[in-house]
Amino acid sequence: MPMVPPTKTYQEHKVAVVNGKPVFYEPQELKEAKSKLMAYLAKNVPDKKFNRGVMLVVKWLFPKGSHKNGEYRTTRPDTDNLQKMLKDCMTSLNFWEDDCLVVSEHVEKFWADLPGIYILIQEVQNE
Repeated sequence: MPMVPPTKTYQEHKVAVVNGKPVFYEPQELKEAKSKLMAYLAKNVPDKKFNRGVMLVVKWLFPKGSHKNGEYRTTRPDTDNLQKMLKDCMTSLNFWEDDCLVVSEHVEKFWADLPGIYILIQEVQNE
């Protein structure tokens, strides 16, 4: 998906105290990042959702700026935080029954001339 990937993640949830109790909420920037991801993913929902174990390969390609094309991105956001929102959005859009079906994951993040998110989903065989 050619796009500038969002850098806001679920780790950025906020907490407010209302009537003495903690209330978790999503800041506007996080809502916008999630909405952007959902809009791009919605164009790629499979005809039939996965209902068995899958391998998920994701490459996060960020605008390179002063970095070299293909150079690993060793700064925030962390890959696990990027993946959490991505998989939750994919679950909401019915890519699969539940993201617990992701039994194998390979995630990388790079600086790139052409920013975007590359996603490959393959069913795995349980024999």
